[in-house]
Parts: sequence; structure tokens; C-alpha cells
Amino acid sequence: MSKIKVATVWLAGCSGCHMSFLDLDEWLFELSKYVDIVYSPIADLKEFPDNVDATLVEGAIANEENLELAYKIRERSKVVISFGDCAITANVPAMRNMLGKSDSVLKRAYLELGTITPQLPNEPGIVPPLLEQVRPLHEVIDVDLFIPGCPPPAPRIKEVLEALVQGKSPAMEGREMLKFG
Repeated sequence: MSKIKVATVWLAGCSGCHMSFLDLDEWLFELSKYVDIVYSPIADLKEFPDNVDATLVEGAIANEENLELAYKIRERSKVVISFGDCAITANVPAMRNMLGKSDSVLKRAYLELGTITPQLPNEPGIVPPLLEQVRPLHEVIDVDLFIPGCPPPAPRIKEVLEALVQGKSPAMEGREMLKFG
């Protein structure tokens, strides 16, 4: 049996979903018999690869880098999974939407709340250009599966991965698989 290629991605979020993934503990050794992790923030890989079987995407779409990577993920992945509440609803990252457009966000963060030398970053590459609004993943690309939770508990992640490894569709039903928060 050949291994499936799995990627995990961290966009605008807190990395809690990846911490839950790591909470699979010893089961990760079992998973490694069936899965090759081909891209992840927990591995030092620079370019999102081609021909990924399944990609778990944590976090919302908040800036141009997130948007560009989301398009690559959809183009290069057979199955795209919104991994956690931020990817599904934009959750906490979307709180910035209440401040208005990106200019208001930058002014608040860098000028109004700046303590030593308040100034807007003006060198390319310091802060990726913000989108006007933070958006959930499915508003930007097609998503095949949603794993809710903030973060999703390890047993929920395990059930989804076990089904994918077996070539099945995960049964996303009942409180244990569908609870947000």
C-alpha cells in the first residue's frame, strides 16, 4: 500500500490546531506508516508541493500571502480540509474586521498602540499586505471537508485521518465530530 501525501498549513490563527495534531502523541508513529507529511509548519519545507492527497488548513485568510497560498493549496491538493474554527468561520482573526479596512487596522496596531516609536511599517516584506477583511477559507477556495473545534480535539482529528488513510469519507456527524469551540 502506498502512502498518502498529507500537508498541514497554518494561516492566520494561533497554531492551536497544530498543537492538537501533535496531541495525537504515539499514534503519530502509527500514522507515519500510511502518511507522508509533505508540507507543514512543523517541518522546514519552503514550497507547497504538487499532488498532495489531503491538506489540513488552519487559520483564516487575512493577508495576500495567505490568499496566494490558499490558491496553491486548492490547485495542488485533491482534498482540502478547513482545520478548526478559524478556517471555517474566520473566528478570532476576523475580530479585526470590526476595525474597518486594513488602514484602520494598521493605524490601530502600529500608531495608536505603539509605545516606543509608533510608525507604520513601510519596508516590503515586514508585514504582508493585509486584505481589507479577514475571511474563512471556503469564501476563497472550494473546501471538501470541515473539522470544527477551537482547536479540534485530537480524537476528532484521528477519526478524520483514519478514514482518509482507508480511502473513506470521514463521518462528520454527532456532537463529538461537529462541535465548534
